[in-house]
Amino acid sequence: MPETTLEPQTETDLKELAQDLVRRAMQHGASAAECVIREGDEFSTLVRLGQVETLKESGSKAIGVRVFFGRRSASTHSSDFSRAGLDRMLSSALELAKITSEDPFAGIPEQEQLGSIPGNLDLYSQDVYSLPGPERISYARRAEKAALDFDPRLKNSDGGSFDAATGHKILANSLGFLGEYRRSYCSVSAVPIAQDENGAMQRDYWYSVARSLGRLESPEHVGKVAAERTLRRLGARKVKTQKVPIIFDPLVSTSILEHIFEGVNGDSVYRGASFLAGKLGQKIAASGVTVIDDGTMVGGFGTSPFDGEGIPTRRTVVIDQGALTSYLLNTYTAKKLKLKTTGNASRGLAGTPGIGPGNYFLQPGSRTPQELIGDVKDGLYVTEFMGMGVNLVTGDYSRGASGMWISNGELAYPVEEITVAGNLKDMFMNISEVANDLEFRGSVAAPTLRIDGLTVGGE
Repeated sequence: MPETTLEPQTETDLKELAQDLVRRAMQHGASAAECVIREGDEFSTLVRLGQVETLKESGSKAIGVRVFFGRRSASTHSSDFSRAGLDRMLSSALELAKITSEDPFAGIPEQEQLGSIPGNLDLYSQDVYSLPGPERISYARRAEKAALDFDPRLKNSDGGSFDAATGHKILANSLGFLGEYRRSYCSVSAVPIAQDENGAMQRDYWYSVARSLGRLESPEHVGKVAAERTLRRLGARKVKTQKVPIIFDPLVSTSILEHIFEGVNGDSVYRGASFLAGKLGQKIAASGVTVIDDGTMVGGFGTSPFDGEGIPTRRTVVIDQGALTSYLLNTYTAKKLKLKTTGNASRGLAGTPGIGPGNYFLQPGSRTPQELIGDVKDGLYVTEFMGMGVNLVTGDYSRGASGMWISNGELAYPVEEITVAGNLKDMFMNISEVANDLEFRGSVAAPTLRIDGLTVGGE
């Protein structure tokens, strides 16, 4: 195939290109069509023991189309923006769509559903790329150094890292929708390794992530927290098998929220592959549990002006004081379940849209994590889960874990090589308290929480 030299395309060109491909699909007899264009830049560096171990910088641009002939559809994508490449991509989609099976629920949204949230959602900051290369590497080096300098028992490291990325998305469809938005993020992390006098090693980590460089925690702070989290794991022991209250650190309480997300995901629900199928309106969690999905929060990691189908994002209460009030749906799963989309379509360049969260979180309570821990005479504070022993059809739950043992309301000593077991249906009902420390480090966030009635498996 001859190499094609691509002219740099302006933003206007890309929007016109998306509309033009949709128009051409319709001229070739398609009953509906949509086009997605994505472009972005990424920078990543890992410094280990002060030396640069990896350094990556990349840019990418790709385009995808989805076409319909009635209830038949197909999609193709390409990173070749030459006229010949785009022609090939479009003709492949048109040919494939004519021979695929019909699906009575296939299609793009209705015209009146389409739209975009107006105003500045604060998703993009140019400053993530404002540092010169050596200073980006310095961020990673400073985070690692702060961790290793914290205590002589921190002798080794899996590195300090700094990442930055920007993305630009354009979506056009045959009903006249044309939308675009930009996003940016940067992050800094440290992963120190501690060693005790007997040679036993432990590692832990800390990180900060933000839409702009100005909102990132300092590398020194990230390194210090990573060091403290690692040191508290030294001298870990096993405990006897028992049923005790369990406090989930925010970094692991998000996993409980993710299991709820998988349970309310319209795809799992209509297939009958979720233990929450058929439970709308029923009490499925403790009264203190309210779960919200909000794609409209200014500056949020899961915020966008429209979803993967061109429907404005919105705020959806998924669980209201323990009662399941909504599934999370795209157009297809909404039709399957005879419900309305919640604006949660997510998509790559090709294929049918999936379902993704906006800013998906567990509403915080009023007391501090220290107060939750202080109420526990004997229990487990979980800081890490290993493995994936979760069955979403039955709700059965069993995962390897490590953390700190709670004795008389204090974090007494580290524990490891244990399992936490129960059933998700009971776990949601037994969330006895939610703390007040909600903090977004991604699109899914949960505060510290306490769950009763779980079995800690040890010796």
